Amino acid sequence: MARIRNIDDEQLEAPFNKTQFFRLMRYLLPYRRKMLFALGLMALVAICGLAGPFFMSRTIGVLEGAADGDFNVGLMFAYIAAMIVSAALGGVLLRARVRITDLSGRQAIAKLRQDLFDYIQKLSFNFFDSRSAGKIMVRVINDVNSLNDLFSNGIVNLLVDCLTLALLVGIMLSVSWQLTLVSLASLSLLAILIANIKRRMRRAWQIVRAKTSNMNGYLHESLAGMRVTQSFVREPVNQNTYEDVNDDIRVGWMKAVRFNGLFWPTIDITSTIGTVAVYMVGLWLMGGRAGLSLADLLLILWYLGRFWDPINNLANFYNALLTAMASVERIYEIFDTPIEVHDNEGAREMPPIAGEVRFDGVTFGYDKGVPVLKDVSFTAREGQTVALVGPTGAGKSTVVNLISRFYNATSGRVLIDGIDVQDVTLASLRGQMSVMMQDSFIFSGTIYDNIRYGKLDATDEEVIEAAKAVWAHDFIVKMEKGYNTEVNERGSSLSAGQKQLISFARALLNNPRILILDEATSSIDTHTEQLIQRAIERLLAGRTCFVIAHRLSTIRKADCILVVQDGNIAERGTHDELIRLPHGHYHGLCEAQFAFLAGESIA
Repeated sequence: MARIRNIDDEQLEAPFNKTQFFRLMRYLLPYRRKMLFALGLMALVAICGLAGPFFMSRTIGVLEGAADGDFNVGLMFAYIAAMIVSAALGGVLLRARVRITDLSGRQAIAKLRQDLFDYIQKLSFNFFDSRSAGKIMVRVINDVNSLNDLFSNGIVNLLVDCLTLALLVGIMLSVSWQLTLVSLASLSLLAILIANIKRRMRRAWQIVRAKTSNMNGYLHESLAGMRVTQSFVREPVNQNTYEDVNDDIRVGWMKAVRFNGLFWPTIDITSTIGTVAVYMVGLWLMGGRAGLSLADLLLILWYLGRFWDPINNLANFYNALLTAMASVERIYEIFDTPIEVHDNEGAREMPPIAGEVRFDGVTFGYDKGVPVLKDVSFTAREGQTVALVGPTGAGKSTVVNLISRFYNATSGRVLIDGIDVQDVTLASLRGQMSVMMQDSFIFSGTIYDNIRYGKLDATDEEVIEAAKAVWAHDFIVKMEKGYNTEVNERGSSLSAGQKQLISFARALLNNPRILILDEATSSIDTHTEQLIQRAIERLLAGRTCFVIAHRLSTIRKADCILVVQDGNIAERGTHDELIRLPHGHYHGLCEAQFAFLAGESIA
């Protein structure tokens, strides 16, 4: 899979599908009773809102009757009291609705974000190989947050506005069907205009989301690599790149806002046309046979103003929906990414591992048709230390990644104690291994937390023993708060050697039956490496260990050395056996390293 650069636009797997909206709405199902209750409250709020103009028009009708000597003071004050009560009741009910929908919406958003994070944790390394952390973070944070208003208010308001329109039309028809038809005629014009805008609007907001993702990805990478940036005086180039990415967002946002802004003038112009038409027809009806009263005309005009409120809200909802769906597409692009490495159907728990590892004709490639390993077969017996050597890119790290089943073999089998690793659950397999990668990742937290990361129930004494075993204890106790010292994200306050020693303690604390060290001693000085070798000899007796290293001192005592060359096992044997092959790959690697060290000592 090709890697997407931080400044490259991401392409969605498929065009917008309306089924995604219904998939999203499933997150509201657990709160359907609360939402239905909120919908009922909003219906009452809508009725209270419509009651005000109705009682006002009836009050005016009472005043009209006064001209004919039929003035009912009690009825007038009753209408006024009804207006006050309906307004007060509407305010109370609206407050209750807001609290219910906000709580339900936030809970649904939290569930969506949690599900997205949980799913991302299940995705294979291929997914992370092709995407930057910054772009993934945008999906989990920004895109999910953009759905808050849709969950909290949008759906309920949509239904309420539809109900309000129905009530308005019903009341207006009962008062004057002629004026109602005039009012509704302008809706056809509005529908045509909105239909022409919606496609461009949706595409514009998709572009904004993509450009924002680019900026976040580039920003994350720039901050993580700030030391390298400053070391190579790269700041001016990075500033220009960031300015370009930032400007892309501005241009895309302004284009989207222009389409957004077309809604309101469109609705305002249409409503003005409708209002003028009602005035003209209403005045004509008042003077004709229809005998339209002033109170009824005013009621129609007041309701016409209320008529455009839900229309505005529906247009606003549609606008917000288009914006939200641009994020929904990006969220479900992750949900629809297949989990390549997972527990197969019928997978069983891995029994306690003894430690034999066998590759049986294994072929693997990260990209289809480009094999990295080609029909590799070997056996590591229980308790053996197996070293993997070879040039960069030969496939050494791929071998150990397949043992932990971070990837699935394209063909062939990887067996542990005779059991295919694809026949057991991932948790039971990896739980009996410890892997120390070349990149010694340190999490924010205390030294205790970092060493205990893979075994949360470990006691402080066990943590300290593991640190002592890898000779990390001495430098830890010299820190300000010892094992309780807080370290920054990625361990920026620690040296490279200290980070690797802490990672080594983390791996050993898990008491693994299989230990994998991928260039684990690359940043440790020779003296510290000798201490670690002594710790390995003492603590890993009876365990199977795979070591990838370039230093001969790290691998010469291995029980078996596998020389990986162009995806094949070119040579295998002990150090003494391989060094005696004068034209062998291992012999050449040793000579090259001896020459390098000799030149280094002369210099």
